[in-house]
Amino acid sequence: MKTLTIILLAFVAIEHFYFLILEMFFWTKPKGIKAFNIKSEAFAKETKVLAANQGLYNGFIAAGIIFSIIKNDISTALFFTVCVIIAGIYGAYSTKQIKLFYFQSVPAIITLIIILLSF
Repeated sequence: MKTLTIILLAFVAIEHFYFLILEMFFWTKPKGIKAFNIKSEAFAKETKVLAANQGLYNGFIAAGIIFSIIKNDISTALFFTVCVIIAGIYGAYSTKQIKLFYFQSVPAIITLIIILLSF
């Protein structure tokens, strides 16, 4: 893999590791409530377990991307990058928060384009 591809993949992985931290550990804290535009602290507490589960999945995405970097495996990098793009599109659509698309999908789309151009 080229250096630019590795840097972009690492950025997407770090971003998802950050999502893991927010969703698993800060969902009910002011930082998590603000980051996810949660309307009430009560709702945050009610959905804490669901958010932690979601955070764990983000951790798996980060791990898959890191694995692809370590193994220098373009196929794995493509798979997880496309997963991130789809998750960002669905997240933005289902929550009606377009910022999810910009924060999650756009970096992955740029990464995907760079990966495809490197062939």
